[in-house]
Amino acid sequence: ILIGSDPRAAPELGQSLWLDVCYDRREGMPPKVDLAAERKHGDFVRRIIDLGLVTAVHDVSDGGVLVAVTEMALAGGIGATLQAPLFEDQVDREKLQHAWSLFAENQARYVVTEPFNTDHVEMLAKEAGVSCCYIGWTGGEGIAVGTHEKTLYGEVPLSALREASESFFRDWMEG
Repeated sequence: ILIGSDPRAAPELGQSLWLDVCYDRREGMPPKVDLAAERKHGDFVRRIIDLGLVTAVHDVSDGGVLVAVTEMALAGGIGATLQAPLFEDQVDREKLQHAWSLFAENQARYVVTEPFNTDHVEMLAKEAGVSCCYIGWTGGEGIAVGTHEKTLYGEVPLSALREASESFFRDWMEG
């Protein structure tokens, strides 16, 4: 569940990790910061943790939603599939816009996992006036972006992600 922002909101990619790593560009305006939203969403996340309603929580910052979910999967050893409803039957521009949203660094957002699809988090979020939406599910041995019917951007095994993550610093120091 993504707390704090509709994933279809305009992606804020200026000064993002994605722009830097994938395109070697450091430009654009950084994400807007709304301190009231930061506090409201942080307080809400703290509340659902205290109530024991979530099994994992990660802020969305450097790298966006996809990086946050990947870091959660690596820490827990459980894969995930990010739902991509805009990919099907849409024009290419919308596909690209949605792909960008996976790496957007819009502020005041958190990814949480809720056990057994109980919908308690969504209900409490609505009562608290905090936006949230379902973005996928956990399970498996990799990270995928797709729909219930098919994987659209492929799946990367956790073992490959772990090796890439763990080898980065070692390779950098040896280089």
